Amino acid sequence: MGDISKDIKSMFISSKLKAFINIKYTANWLSSKENIFFKPHGISPQQYNILRILRGAKETIKVQIVKDRMIERAPNATRLMDKLCDKNFIKRERCEQDRRVVFVQITKLGLDLLSTIDESTEVSFLEKLTEEEALTLSNLLDKMR
Repeated sequence: MGDISKDIKSMFISSKLKAFINIKYTANWLSSKENIFFKPHGISPQQYNILRILRGAKETIKVQIVKDRMIERAPNATRLMDKLCDKNFIKRERCEQDRRVVFVQITKLGLDLLSTIDESTEVSFLEKLTEEEALTLSNLLDKMR
């Protein structure tokens, strides 16, 4: 089992500071694992987030709604969606009444990709947690926020 003190060769003046540094360190570690996980699927974690939002919407929604629901507020969300369009994972259409408004929807190909990802067993970095531990961790992170 890892210990942040040993991993970064540092001592901490308080448990709360140690927890803070551990969260930042773990977030960076998870980000690296996440990038490795999504690379074979040809998408980024942010693009995955967009696809999940669109799957959950079950209908065409405004681009701005997608941006508002993203976990990481990406300033380049439009560019991320451009790439998803180029790969035929989503489709876009302009609003007839207001040309500034753009609607997006996930395609069958996008749904198929999400199904493939959902069925993947490659999320080994979460296997060390039991269901109960995962719930406890999630509750603690919610409490912190």
